[in-house]
Amino acid sequence: MKRYDCIRPGQIWLDTNGKRIQAHGGSLFYENGTYYWYGENKEKTDGVSGVWHWGVRMYASRDLYNWDDLGLIIPPDETEVSSPLHPTAMMDRPHIIYNASTQRYVCWLKIMQKDGTQTETVLTSDRLTGPYTIVRRDLKPLGMSAGDFDLAVAPDGKAYYYFERVHSETICADLTDDYTDVTGFYSTHFPRPFPPYVREATSHFVRRHKHYLITSGTTGYFPNPSEVAVADSWHGPYTVLGDPCPSDISQTTWHSQVSSVFKVPGKKDLYIALADRWLPTLMDIPYETYKNAFEAAFDPEFVPTEKAKYAMPSVVYQTQIADYVWLPLRFEDNMVYLDWKDEWRIEDYA
Repeated sequence: MKRYDCIRPGQIWLDTNGKRIQAHGGSLFYENGTYYWYGENKEKTDGVSGVWHWGVRMYASRDLYNWDDLGLIIPPDETEVSSPLHPTAMMDRPHIIYNASTQRYVCWLKIMQKDGTQTETVLTSDRLTGPYTIVRRDLKPLGMSAGDFDLAVAPDGKAYYYFERVHSETICADLTDDYTDVTGFYSTHFPRPFPPYVREATSHFVRRHKHYLITSGTTGYFPNPSEVAVADSWHGPYTVLGDPCPSDISQTTWHSQVSSVFKVPGKKDLYIALADRWLPTLMDIPYETYKNAFEAAFDPEFVPTEKAKYAMPSVVYQTQIADYVWLPLRFEDNMVYLDWKDEWRIEDYA
């Protein structure tokens, strides 16, 4: 049943069964004329039960508006408490790439451990829709605690892994030929002393031979200003261009966080930023409030009396009702902009 004929950023988005779409921190994959949208299934994440995720869910569409639920391509593991797929494990940001040499789909997941260390779990499948099998778990790429990330494949088949070295800098690492590990070669970018200034949620895309990274500051589920950087190659060096949402007076990337950027096949210059509005009921909290709280928590030069001034707002992280903010990118010279649109149509782009 068709329900939509346009995209309405920030509005509740239902699948063709009439249920909220659960594909958070997600990405799009295009194959054989069909779009596939996958991400974190937060249907049971009410903020009080202890459930962080309920696997990775996938949807299919022919028009990017109306989505059929294909179910869980990576189900939760309810039996092993120590499993990276246990519902209480902090599993985030699934990214899938296809390896033409091995003819396998490779999925990486970020897992935040109980001690705050962040590791990767890698799975493979011979079909995009699964089932997926874990081939690596508790992976610390380059020996680093590895946070939010993106994966990208070059035309020659070489693959790259962009990730936040937790609370430190952004890393671009070469992947092995099978895409399930890093080779050891890497470059570093955007060193920052501490959150909220460290860059996370890296989204990579290529346009007209330029490599772009859109990143977020580090304020948990609270939104903050995004940052655009551009380079001539996969490893950079990257030049920071600034906030892609200069008209957003809230300084919150329209109260959302970009998870990936998708180039629409068949369109000359249509790139879509896929973002999550993680906390739709808390849009009235000013950015400066939690920005200051994060800085006070991580800056060792803050003294206790100053820290007391910046308490984090009390929040129930009910991400099962998180919404999506999909916006087309606009380009001026090398700069990228995300302009707000109450609604927009794919058909309006050549």
